[in-house]
Amino acid sequence: MQIMPLLPELSLCLMTLVLFFCTIGPCRPAVLRGLVTGLSLLCLLAAVAAVGAGGSLFFDTYRVDLFSQLFKVMLTLGLFLAVRCGPELRGIAVKLRPEYCLFLAIATLGMVLLSSAYELLTILMSLEIAAFALFVIIPFRHLTGQRVHMEAAIKYLLFGATASGILLYGMSYLFGFGRSTHLGELALSLPQLLGSERLALVGLVMLLCGFFYKLALFPMHFLTPDLYEGSANETAAFIATLPKVAVVAVIIRLVSLAGPEAGRLTWILAVFAVLSMTVGNLCALAQKDLKRLLAYSSIAHAGYVMIGVLSVNQLGLVAAIYYMFGYLLMNLACFFVIYQLAPGGENLTFEHLRGLHRRSPILAATLAAGAIGLTGIPPTIGFTGKFLVFTAALQREFYGLVILAVINSALSAFYYLKIVRAAYKPVTTDEARVVLAPAETLLGLFFLGAIILCGVLPQGFIALAKEAVAGLP
Repeated sequence: MQIMPLLPELSLCLMTLVLFFCTIGPCRPAVLRGLVTGLSLLCLLAAVAAVGAGGSLFFDTYRVDLFSQLFKVMLTLGLFLAVRCGPELRGIAVKLRPEYCLFLAIATLGMVLLSSAYELLTILMSLEIAAFALFVIIPFRHLTGQRVHMEAAIKYLLFGATASGILLYGMSYLFGFGRSTHLGELALSLPQLLGSERLALVGLVMLLCGFFYKLALFPMHFLTPDLYEGSANETAAFIATLPKVAVVAVIIRLVSLAGPEAGRLTWILAVFAVLSMTVGNLCALAQKDLKRLLAYSSIAHAGYVMIGVLSVNQLGLVAAIYYMFGYLLMNLACFFVIYQLAPGGENLTFEHLRGLHRRSPILAATLAAGAIGLTGIPPTIGFTGKFLVFTAALQREFYGLVILAVINSALSAFYYLKIVRAAYKPVTTDEARVVLAPAETLLGLFFLGAIILCGVLPQGFIALAKEAVAGLP
Protein backbone atom coordinates (compact mmCIF):
# COMPACT_ATOMS: atom_id res chain seq x y z
CA MET A 1 0.00 0.00 0.00
CA GLN A 2 1.34 3.44 -0.91
CA ILE A 3 1.75 6.33 1.53
CA MET A 4 -0.69 8.64 -0.26
CA PRO A 5 -3.92 7.02 1.07
CA LEU A 6 -2.62 7.38 4.64
CA LEU A 7 -1.54 11.03 4.38
CA PRO A 8 -4.30 12.31 6.72
CA GLU A 9 -3.41 9.76 9.40
CA LEU A 10 0.33 10.39 9.08
CA SER A 11 -0.09 14.15 9.25
CA LEU A 12 -2.22 13.85 12.38
CA CYS A 13 0.38 11.54 13.92
CA LEU A 14 3.01 14.18 13.15
CA MET A 15 0.82 16.85 14.75
CA THR A 16 0.36 14.68 17.83
CA LEU A 17 4.10 14.04 18.12
CA VAL A 18 5.03 17.72 17.80
CA LEU A 19 2.43 18.77 20.36
CA PHE A 20 3.61 16.03 22.71
CA PHE A 21 7.07 17.60 22.77
CA CYS A 22 5.40 20.96 23.48
CA THR A 23 3.97 19.50 26.66
CA ILE A 24 7.35 18.41 28.01
CA GLY A 25 8.78 21.87 28.58
CA PRO A 26 7.57 25.48 28.63
CA CYS A 27 5.97 26.59 25.38
CA ARG A 28 5.16 30.21 24.65
CA PRO A 29 1.49 30.87 23.76
CA ALA A 30 2.36 32.46 20.43
CA VAL A 31 4.53 29.47 19.45
CA LEU A 32 1.83 27.00 20.48
CA ARG A 33 -0.82 28.94 18.58
CA GLY A 34 1.31 29.03 15.44
CA LEU A 35 2.14 25.33 15.65
CA VAL A 36 -1.47 24.24 16.13
CA THR A 37 -2.71 26.44 13.29
CA GLY A 38 0.04 25.38 10.91
CA LEU A 39 -0.19 21.68 11.70
CA SER A 40 -3.99 21.60 11.47
CA LEU A 41 -3.75 23.32 8.08
CA LEU A 42 -1.17 20.71 7.03
CA CYS A 43 -3.60 17.95 8.04
CA LEU A 44 -6.35 19.54 5.97
CA LEU A 45 -4.11 19.84 2.91
CA ALA A 46 -3.00 16.22 3.34
CA ALA A 47 -6.61 15.04 3.50
CA VAL A 48 -7.49 17.00 0.35
CA ALA A 49 -4.44 15.62 -1.46
CA ALA A 50 -5.41 12.05 -0.51
CA VAL A 51 -8.94 12.27 -1.95
CA GLY A 52 -9.23 9.60 -4.62
CA ALA A 53 -6.48 7.41 -3.17
CA GLY A 54 -7.53 3.96 -1.96
CA GLY A 55 -6.33 0.76 -0.40
CA SER A 56 -6.73 -1.50 2.61
CA LEU A 57 -4.69 -2.61 5.61
CA PHE A 58 -4.70 -5.42 8.17
CA PHE A 59 -6.66 -7.96 6.13
CA ASP A 60 -9.17 -5.33 5.00
CA THR A 61 -10.12 -4.28 8.53
CA TYR A 62 -9.01 -0.74 7.66
CA ARG A 63 -10.36 0.44 4.32
CA VAL A 64 -9.34 3.65 2.60
CA ASP A 65 -11.87 4.64 -0.06
CA LEU A 66 -13.50 7.80 -1.36
CA PHE A 67 -16.19 7.54 1.33
CA SER A 68 -13.68 7.59 4.19
CA GLN A 69 -11.45 10.17 2.50
CA LEU A 70 -14.37 12.55 2.08
CA PHE A 71 -15.11 12.35 5.79
CA LYS A 72 -11.42 12.86 6.58
CA VAL A 73 -11.52 16.12 4.64
CA MET A 74 -14.55 17.20 6.66
CA LEU A 75 -12.89 16.21 9.94
CA THR A 76 -9.59 17.95 9.25
CA LEU A 77 -11.47 21.01 7.99
CA GLY A 78 -13.44 20.98 11.22
CA LEU A 79 -10.23 20.72 13.26
CA PHE A 80 -8.66 23.66 11.44
CA LEU A 81 -11.78 25.81 11.80
CA ALA A 82 -12.26 24.86 15.45
CA VAL A 83 -8.65 25.83 16.17
CA ARG A 84 -9.08 29.13 14.36
CA CYS A 85 -12.39 29.87 16.08
CA GLY A 86 -10.65 29.97 19.47
CA PRO A 87 -6.91 30.41 18.82
CA GLU A 88 -6.12 32.05 22.16
CA LEU A 89 -7.87 29.32 24.22
CA ARG A 90 -9.31 31.88 26.64
CA GLY A 91 -11.47 29.35 28.42
CA ILE A 92 -8.64 26.85 29.05
CA ALA A 93 -6.29 26.97 32.04
CA VAL A 94 -2.98 28.48 30.89
CA LYS A 95 -0.72 25.69 32.13
CA LEU A 96 -2.87 23.04 30.43
CA ARG A 97 -3.07 24.57 26.95
CA PRO A 98 -0.30 22.44 25.35
CA GLU A 99 -1.93 19.27 26.71
CA TYR A 100 -5.32 20.53 25.52
CA CYS A 101 -4.06 20.93 21.96
CA LEU A 102 -2.40 17.50 22.13
CA PHE A 103 -5.66 15.79 23.10
CA LEU A 104 -7.55 17.67 20.37
CA ALA A 105 -5.15 16.16 17.84
CA ILE A 106 -5.48 12.67 19.38
CA ALA A 107 -9.29 12.92 19.33
CA THR A 108 -9.25 13.94 15.66
CA LEU A 109 -6.89 11.08 14.85
CA GLY A 110 -9.31 8.64 16.49
CA MET A 111 -12.18 10.05 14.43
CA VAL A 112 -10.16 9.80 11.21
CA LEU A 113 -9.37 6.18 12.03
CA LEU A 114 -13.06 5.61 12.75
CA SER A 115 -14.09 6.75 9.28
CA SER A 116 -11.91 4.04 7.67
CA ALA A 117 -12.55 1.24 10.19
CA TYR A 118 -14.18 -1.73 8.43
CA GLU A 119 -14.38 -4.24 11.26
CA LEU A 120 -16.24 -4.11 14.56
CA LEU A 121 -13.26 -4.28 16.92
CA THR A 122 -11.37 -1.74 14.81
CA ILE A 123 -14.38 0.54 15.06
CA LEU A 124 -14.42 0.10 18.84
CA MET A 125 -10.72 0.87 19.23
CA SER A 126 -10.94 3.98 17.05
CA LEU A 127 -14.00 5.20 18.93
CA GLU A 128 -12.29 4.78 22.30
CA ILE A 129 -9.18 6.65 21.14
CA ALA A 130 -11.36 9.65 20.31
CA ALA A 131 -13.59 9.25 23.36
CA PHE A 132 -10.84 9.08 25.98
CA ALA A 133 -9.17 12.19 24.56
CA LEU A 134 -12.46 14.06 24.86
CA PHE A 135 -12.99 12.81 28.42
CA VAL A 136 -9.68 14.40 29.38
CA ILE A 137 -10.11 17.90 27.93
CA ILE A 138 -13.50 18.80 29.43
CA PRO A 139 -12.09 19.49 32.95
CA PHE A 140 -9.39 21.75 31.43
CA ARG A 141 -11.82 24.67 31.50
CA HIS A 142 -10.69 27.62 33.57
CA LEU A 143 -13.52 28.76 35.87
CA THR A 144 -13.23 30.65 39.14
CA GLY A 145 -15.50 29.46 41.93
CA GLN A 146 -17.46 27.01 39.75
CA ARG A 147 -17.18 23.30 39.12
CA VAL A 148 -19.73 22.74 36.36
CA HIS A 149 -16.92 21.57 34.06
CA MET A 150 -15.94 18.86 36.53
CA GLU A 151 -19.54 17.72 36.80
CA ALA A 152 -19.85 17.64 33.00
CA ALA A 153 -16.63 15.62 32.69
CA ILE A 154 -17.73 13.02 35.24
CA LYS A 155 -21.15 12.67 33.64
CA TYR A 156 -19.59 12.37 30.19
CA LEU A 157 -17.21 9.66 31.39
CA LEU A 158 -19.89 7.61 33.16
CA PHE A 159 -22.39 7.97 30.35
CA GLY A 160 -19.67 7.12 27.81
CA ALA A 161 -18.77 3.95 29.70
CA THR A 162 -22.43 2.92 29.72
CA ALA A 163 -22.74 3.60 25.99
CA SER A 164 -19.60 1.57 25.29
CA GLY A 165 -21.06 -1.35 27.27
CA ILE A 166 -24.27 -1.24 25.25
CA LEU A 167 -22.24 -1.04 22.04
CA LEU A 168 -20.13 -4.07 23.00
CA TYR A 169 -23.22 -6.05 23.94
CA GLY A 170 -24.71 -5.32 20.52
CA MET A 171 -21.47 -6.35 18.83
CA SER A 172 -21.58 -9.70 20.63
CA TYR A 173 -25.03 -10.41 19.18
CA LEU A 174 -23.91 -9.56 15.65
CA PHE A 175 -20.78 -11.68 16.02
CA GLY A 176 -22.84 -14.58 17.37
CA PHE A 177 -25.26 -14.55 14.46
CA GLY A 178 -22.94 -13.43 11.66
CA ARG A 179 -19.89 -15.46 12.74
CA SER A 180 -17.66 -12.54 11.83
CA THR A 181 -16.70 -9.03 12.90
CA HIS A 182 -15.78 -7.94 9.38
CA LEU A 183 -18.33 -5.57 7.84
CA GLY A 184 -17.93 -7.06 4.37
CA GLU A 185 -18.83 -10.54 5.62
CA LEU A 186 -21.66 -9.23 7.80
CA ALA A 187 -23.13 -7.47 4.75
CA LEU A 188 -23.70 -10.90 3.15
CA SER A 189 -25.68 -12.37 6.05
CA LEU A 190 -27.16 -9.46 7.97
CA PRO A 191 -30.08 -8.58 5.63
CA GLN A 192 -31.46 -12.11 5.97
CA LEU A 193 -30.73 -12.28 9.72
CA LEU A 194 -32.64 -9.06 10.39
CA GLY A 195 -35.71 -10.60 8.82
CA SER A 196 -35.50 -13.95 10.62
CA GLU A 197 -33.74 -13.30 13.94
CA ARG A 198 -35.13 -10.66 16.28
CA LEU A 199 -32.02 -10.73 18.44
CA ALA A 200 -29.94 -9.76 15.41
CA LEU A 201 -32.10 -6.65 15.09
CA VAL A 202 -31.71 -5.99 18.83
CA GLY A 203 -27.94 -6.36 18.49
CA LEU A 204 -27.71 -3.90 15.61
CA VAL A 205 -29.88 -1.34 17.44
CA MET A 206 -27.75 -1.68 20.58
CA LEU A 207 -24.62 -1.25 18.48
CA LEU A 208 -26.08 1.89 16.94
CA CYS A 209 -27.07 3.22 20.39
CA GLY A 210 -23.39 3.35 21.28
CA PHE A 211 -22.96 5.85 18.44
CA PHE A 212 -26.22 7.68 19.13
CA TYR A 213 -24.54 8.80 22.35
CA LYS A 214 -21.98 10.77 20.32
CA LEU A 215 -24.59 11.96 17.85
CA ALA A 216 -26.92 13.11 20.68
CA LEU A 217 -29.82 11.18 19.16
CA PHE A 218 -32.75 10.05 21.27
CA PRO A 219 -32.62 8.01 23.55
CA MET A 220 -28.93 8.78 24.24
CA HIS A 221 -29.30 12.56 24.34
CA PHE A 222 -29.74 13.34 28.03
CA LEU A 223 -26.19 14.43 28.80
CA THR A 224 -25.73 16.81 25.87
CA PRO A 225 -27.04 20.10 27.39
CA ASP A 226 -24.99 19.70 30.60
CA LEU A 227 -21.94 18.76 28.54
CA TYR A 228 -22.14 21.87 26.33
CA GLU A 229 -22.85 24.16 29.28
CA GLY A 230 -20.01 22.80 31.41
CA SER A 231 -17.37 22.67 28.68
CA ALA A 232 -15.25 25.61 27.62
CA ASN A 233 -16.50 27.41 24.54
CA GLU A 234 -13.61 26.00 22.49
CA THR A 235 -14.27 22.48 23.72
CA ALA A 236 -18.02 22.75 23.14
CA ALA A 237 -17.39 23.87 19.55
CA PHE A 238 -15.21 20.81 18.96
CA ILE A 239 -17.53 18.29 20.66
CA ALA A 240 -20.59 19.74 18.95
CA THR A 241 -19.26 19.12 15.46
CA LEU A 242 -16.37 16.72 14.78
CA PRO A 243 -17.53 13.63 16.74
CA LYS A 244 -20.95 13.85 15.10
CA VAL A 245 -19.40 13.92 11.62
CA ALA A 246 -17.26 10.85 12.37
CA VAL A 247 -20.15 8.94 13.94
CA VAL A 248 -22.41 9.57 10.94
CA ALA A 249 -19.76 7.91 8.75
CA VAL A 250 -19.90 4.77 10.90
CA ILE A 251 -23.70 4.78 11.16
CA ILE A 252 -23.98 5.01 7.37
CA ARG A 253 -21.66 2.02 6.99
CA LEU A 254 -23.57 -0.02 9.59
CA VAL A 255 -27.07 0.80 8.33
CA SER A 256 -25.93 0.07 4.76
CA LEU A 257 -25.23 -3.51 5.89
CA ALA A 258 -28.96 -4.03 6.36
CA GLY A 259 -29.62 -3.38 2.68
CA PRO A 260 -32.20 -1.11 1.04
CA GLU A 261 -35.12 -3.02 2.60
CA ALA A 262 -34.18 -2.70 6.25
CA GLY A 263 -37.78 -3.32 7.40
CA ARG A 264 -38.18 -3.07 11.16
CA LEU A 265 -34.84 -1.30 11.56
CA THR A 266 -36.15 1.55 9.42
CA TRP A 267 -39.18 2.03 11.65
CA ILE A 268 -37.11 1.91 14.84
CA LEU A 269 -34.77 4.57 13.48
CA ALA A 270 -37.76 6.61 12.30
CA VAL A 271 -39.22 6.62 15.83
CA PHE A 272 -35.85 7.70 17.25
CA ALA A 273 -35.58 10.45 14.63
CA VAL A 274 -39.05 11.86 15.32
CA LEU A 275 -38.59 11.79 19.09
CA SER A 276 -35.15 13.37 18.79
CA MET A 277 -36.46 16.20 16.61
CA THR A 278 -39.45 16.84 18.83
CA VAL A 279 -37.66 16.69 22.19
CA GLY A 280 -34.77 18.81 20.93
CA ASN A 281 -36.93 21.55 19.45
CA LEU A 282 -39.43 21.76 22.31
CA CYS A 283 -36.70 21.94 24.97
CA ALA A 284 -34.71 24.50 22.97
CA LEU A 285 -37.65 26.92 23.07
CA ALA A 286 -37.20 27.45 26.82
CA GLN A 287 -33.42 28.00 26.82
CA LYS A 288 -31.66 31.28 27.56
CA ASP A 289 -28.07 30.02 27.66
CA LEU A 290 -26.84 29.92 24.06
CA LYS A 291 -24.77 26.76 24.48
CA ARG A 292 -27.67 24.86 26.04
CA LEU A 293 -29.84 26.06 23.16
CA LEU A 294 -27.30 24.77 20.64
CA ALA A 295 -27.16 21.50 22.57
CA TYR A 296 -30.89 20.92 22.21
CA SER A 297 -30.58 22.10 18.62
CA SER A 298 -28.00 19.35 18.00
CA ILE A 299 -30.45 16.77 19.36
CA ALA A 300 -33.02 17.95 16.83
CA HIS A 301 -30.52 17.95 13.96
CA ALA A 302 -29.49 14.40 14.83
CA GLY A 303 -33.09 13.47 14.04
CA TYR A 304 -32.98 15.27 10.69
CA VAL A 305 -29.79 13.57 9.55
CA MET A 306 -31.15 10.17 10.56
CA ILE A 307 -34.00 10.63 8.09
CA GLY A 308 -31.43 10.55 5.31
CA VAL A 309 -29.64 7.54 6.82
CA LEU A 310 -32.77 5.45 7.38
CA SER A 311 -33.88 6.04 3.80
CA VAL A 312 -30.98 3.72 2.81
CA ASN A 313 -31.01 4.89 -0.79
CA GLN A 314 -28.32 6.77 -2.67
CA LEU A 315 -29.97 10.16 -2.31
CA GLY A 316 -30.57 9.61 1.41
CA LEU A 317 -26.95 8.73 2.16
CA VAL A 318 -25.69 11.60 0.00
CA ALA A 319 -28.09 13.94 1.79
CA ALA A 320 -26.82 12.77 5.19
CA ILE A 321 -23.20 13.47 4.20
CA TYR A 322 -24.07 16.87 2.77
CA TYR A 323 -26.21 17.68 5.80
CA MET A 324 -23.32 16.97 8.18
CA PHE A 325 -21.02 19.18 6.11
CA GLY A 326 -23.50 22.02 6.45
CA TYR A 327 -24.01 21.28 10.15
CA LEU A 328 -20.26 21.52 10.67
CA LEU A 329 -20.06 24.96 9.06
CA MET A 330 -23.19 26.41 10.68
CA ASN A 331 -22.40 25.29 14.22
CA LEU A 332 -18.79 26.41 14.07
CA ALA A 333 -20.03 29.79 12.83
CA CYS A 334 -22.25 30.14 15.90
CA PHE A 335 -19.50 29.04 18.29
CA PHE A 336 -17.05 31.42 16.59
CA VAL A 337 -19.32 34.32 17.52
CA ILE A 338 -19.78 33.00 21.07
CA TYR A 339 -16.01 32.81 21.53
CA GLN A 340 -15.47 36.35 20.27
CA LEU A 341 -18.14 37.75 22.60
CA ALA A 342 -16.83 35.94 25.69
CA PRO A 343 -13.37 37.35 26.49
CA GLY A 344 -13.28 35.46 29.79
CA GLY A 345 -14.61 32.21 28.35
CA GLU A 346 -17.95 32.65 30.09
CA ASN A 347 -21.29 31.27 28.90
CA LEU A 348 -23.50 33.69 27.00
CA THR A 349 -27.22 34.43 27.08
CA PHE A 350 -29.46 36.38 24.71
CA GLU A 351 -28.68 39.55 26.66
CA HIS A 352 -25.06 39.38 25.53
CA LEU A 353 -26.22 39.59 21.90
CA ARG A 354 -28.06 42.88 22.23
CA GLY A 355 -26.86 45.49 19.76
CA LEU A 356 -24.35 43.12 18.18
CA HIS A 357 -25.09 44.55 14.72
CA ARG A 358 -23.69 47.88 15.92
CA ARG A 359 -20.79 46.48 17.94
CA SER A 360 -19.61 44.14 15.17
CA PRO A 361 -21.56 43.89 11.91
CA ILE A 362 -19.45 40.92 10.76
CA LEU A 363 -20.16 38.89 13.90
CA ALA A 364 -23.87 39.73 13.68
CA ALA A 365 -24.00 38.64 10.03
CA THR A 366 -22.05 35.45 10.75
CA LEU A 367 -24.34 34.55 13.64
CA ALA A 368 -27.42 35.31 11.53
CA ALA A 369 -26.14 33.12 8.68
CA GLY A 370 -25.49 30.25 11.07
CA ALA A 371 -28.86 30.54 12.80
CA ILE A 372 -30.82 31.00 9.57
CA GLY A 373 -28.98 28.05 8.05
CA LEU A 374 -29.80 25.84 11.03
CA THR A 375 -33.44 26.87 10.63
CA GLY A 376 -33.37 25.70 7.01
CA ILE A 377 -34.18 28.97 5.29
CA PRO A 378 -32.89 29.50 1.71
CA PRO A 379 -30.40 30.19 0.26
CA THR A 380 -28.28 28.62 3.00
CA ILE A 381 -26.66 25.19 3.09
CA GLY A 382 -29.12 24.23 5.84
CA PHE A 383 -32.05 24.64 3.47
CA THR A 384 -30.41 22.57 0.72
CA GLY A 385 -29.49 19.87 3.22
CA LYS A 386 -33.01 19.55 4.59
CA PHE A 387 -34.45 19.63 1.08
CA LEU A 388 -32.27 16.69 0.04
CA VAL A 389 -33.03 14.74 3.23
CA PHE A 390 -36.79 15.22 2.86
CA THR A 391 -36.66 14.38 -0.86
CA ALA A 392 -34.86 11.10 -0.10
CA ALA A 393 -37.54 10.20 2.44
CA LEU A 394 -40.30 11.04 -0.05
CA GLN A 395 -38.71 8.68 -2.57
CA ARG A 396 -39.18 5.92 0.01
CA GLU A 397 -42.78 7.12 0.58
CA PHE A 398 -42.15 8.09 4.22
CA TYR A 399 -44.79 10.81 3.98
CA GLY A 400 -45.70 10.91 7.67
CA LEU A 401 -42.05 11.18 8.67
CA VAL A 402 -41.49 14.10 6.30
CA ILE A 403 -44.60 15.91 7.56
CA LEU A 404 -43.40 15.61 11.16
CA ALA A 405 -39.93 16.78 10.18
CA VAL A 406 -41.31 19.84 8.37
CA ILE A 407 -43.43 20.72 11.41
CA ASN A 408 -40.34 20.43 13.60
CA SER A 409 -38.36 22.64 11.22
CA ALA A 410 -41.06 25.30 11.48
CA LEU A 411 -40.98 24.96 15.27
CA SER A 412 -37.22 25.48 15.34
CA ALA A 413 -37.60 28.84 13.60
CA PHE A 414 -38.93 30.33 16.84
CA TYR A 415 -35.68 29.96 18.76
CA TYR A 416 -33.24 30.34 15.87
CA LEU A 417 -34.81 33.59 14.73
CA LYS A 418 -34.84 34.68 18.36
CA ILE A 419 -31.04 34.60 18.16
CA VAL A 420 -31.08 36.78 15.04
CA ARG A 421 -33.59 39.13 16.64
CA ALA A 422 -31.39 39.52 19.71
CA ALA A 423 -28.34 40.31 17.57
CA TYR A 424 -30.19 42.95 15.55
CA LYS A 425 -32.29 44.35 18.36
CA PRO A 426 -31.87 48.15 18.55
CA VAL A 427 -30.35 49.53 21.74
CA THR A 428 -30.54 53.05 23.15
CA THR A 429 -27.13 53.05 24.83
CA ASP A 430 -23.73 52.93 23.19
CA GLU A 431 -21.87 49.72 24.00
CA ALA A 432 -18.23 48.91 23.43
CA ARG A 433 -17.42 47.69 19.95
CA VAL A 434 -16.00 44.23 19.42
CA VAL A 435 -12.66 44.66 17.66
CA LEU A 436 -11.69 41.73 15.46
CA ALA A 437 -8.20 40.95 14.23
CA PRO A 438 -7.83 40.63 10.44
CA ALA A 439 -7.67 36.83 10.70
CA GLU A 440 -10.93 36.70 12.69
CA THR A 441 -12.58 39.07 10.21
CA LEU A 442 -11.61 36.79 7.33
CA LEU A 443 -12.87 33.75 9.23
CA GLY A 444 -16.23 35.41 9.84
CA LEU A 445 -16.49 36.27 6.15
CA PHE A 446 -15.52 32.69 5.26
CA PHE A 447 -18.36 31.26 7.37
CA LEU A 448 -20.80 33.76 5.90
CA GLY A 449 -19.77 32.99 2.33
CA ALA A 450 -19.49 29.22 2.76
CA ILE A 451 -22.94 28.84 4.35
CA ILE A 452 -24.55 30.69 1.44
CA LEU A 453 -22.40 29.56 -1.50
CA CYS A 454 -22.44 25.87 -0.54
CA GLY A 455 -26.23 26.12 -0.32
CA VAL A 456 -26.60 27.79 -3.72
CA LEU A 457 -23.95 25.68 -5.49
CA PRO A 458 -24.02 22.19 -3.96
CA GLN A 459 -23.47 20.27 -7.20
CA GLY A 460 -19.75 19.58 -6.79
CA PHE A 461 -20.02 18.22 -3.25
CA ILE A 462 -23.11 16.18 -4.09
CA ALA A 463 -21.41 14.60 -7.11
CA LEU A 464 -18.43 13.64 -4.94
CA ALA A 465 -20.72 12.23 -2.25
CA LYS A 466 -22.62 10.17 -4.83
CA GLU A 467 -19.40 8.62 -6.02
CA ALA A 468 -18.41 7.95 -2.40
CA VAL A 469 -21.61 6.11 -1.41
CA ALA A 470 -21.62 4.08 -4.63
CA GLY A 471 -18.96 1.81 -3.18
CA LEU A 472 -20.87 1.02 0.02
CA PRO A 473 -22.38 -2.48 0.47
